[in-house]
Amino acid sequence: MTWYRFISRSILMVVVLLSTVDSALGEQRFPPPDFDTEYVYPVHVDPPARGVALGYLDLGVLLVTLSLAAYFALKSRSRKGMAWLSLFSLLYFGFYRLGCVCAIGAIQNVALALVDPAYGIPLVVLGFFLLPLVFAMFFGRVFCAGVCPLGAIQDLVLIRPKRLPRWLEQGLGVLPYFYLGFAVFFAVTGTRFLICEYDPFVGIFRLDGPFGVMLFGVGLLVLGTVVGRPYCRFLCPYSVLLRHLSRLSNRHLTITPTDCIQCRLCAEECPFGAIDEPSGHAPSAGGVRKQVGLALILVPVLTLLFGWVITRMSGHFVSWHPLAAVAREILADPAQIAGLPEDLVTDLTLVGSRFRVLGWWLGAFLALVIGGRLIRISLFRVRTDFEGDRAGGVS
Repeated sequence: MTWYRFISRSILMVVVLLSTVDSALGEQRFPPPDFDTEYVYPVHVDPPARGVALGYLDLGVLLVTLSLAAYFALKSRSRKGMAWLSLFSLLYFGFYRLGCVCAIGAIQNVALALVDPAYGIPLVVLGFFLLPLVFAMFFGRVFCAGVCPLGAIQDLVLIRPKRLPRWLEQGLGVLPYFYLGFAVFFAVTGTRFLICEYDPFVGIFRLDGPFGVMLFGVGLLVLGTVVGRPYCRFLCPYSVLLRHLSRLSNRHLTITPTDCIQCRLCAEECPFGAIDEPSGHAPSAGGVRKQVGLALILVPVLTLLFGWVITRMSGHFVSWHPLAAVAREILADPAQIAGLPEDLVTDLTLVGSRFRVLGWWLGAFLALVIGGRLIRISLFRVRTDFEGDRAGGVS
């Protein structure tokens, strides 16, 4: 399939989606009961169809921009085209749509929908979550390259990029996994959406937000003048999913259109540290076995440590739950002398139990992340040329 046909069919899919939006007025299936009372039924108000249509329009724009990003990165290799696309994405998804719906925050909606049958996830939110992942499987991280407004705003402020030491980059690379783990942990318990609450750039897009969060966003932009995309590389939880799915793609941006002459220019100029250099001498097999063995021993030890710490904090986590806020309001009422309702106490106890059980699962996940990172560092890979990182690169 040619790129022209691919983009044309993408646009056709958008038109079909928009044409299926139901804007008809809702009608009651059964008449309301007829009671001899003075009760007046409230007037039924249908949600405006335009709001639904705009959601599908956003989804269509996402599909088209992802297609263009794949074309600019892999087919035309146009840096100028990618730059203009990034600017459009920043203006549209960032300042016009105010950073919502967001593929990154949609992680929490999907996680909650998987465990709570009563929670209905909007199709637009599900589409924003899935589309960049599907494109990553076939074309690499083109969402990061030219569509994500959070990445685009960081690219705008990058002035004098500095290369970070490899050990520091490897250490900070576990933070997105930790962020993802805790975000899902709080989402599936119905406590809070951490990613949305602490999104560092949404407040900038909306020119309004909590002072601390906006200060954090400004701090990241200041850091971003010398460190390429600090949020994307060392915090973004969605990048965890994109990294691993991007490895499955057989189409990635190559450093040169022809043979590599090993001039080292790419490795020195890449602001994201996403260039893998040719491998040197292989380490001794004994040393590799020791490092892998140490990592395997650390996994159960860290599981117990992290699980114990998280479960010990379950009482504090319960205080963040919406039910705990209801309990505090009841207890703050001077007229309330009977204590908390029994049903509320039961529900809070159940929430605490969920935190303790999920705490062990979260501890195991965090331990596997650290163990897997240590094993990955220990293993030797043969590379004869400079190659783009298939997982860490933005295409």
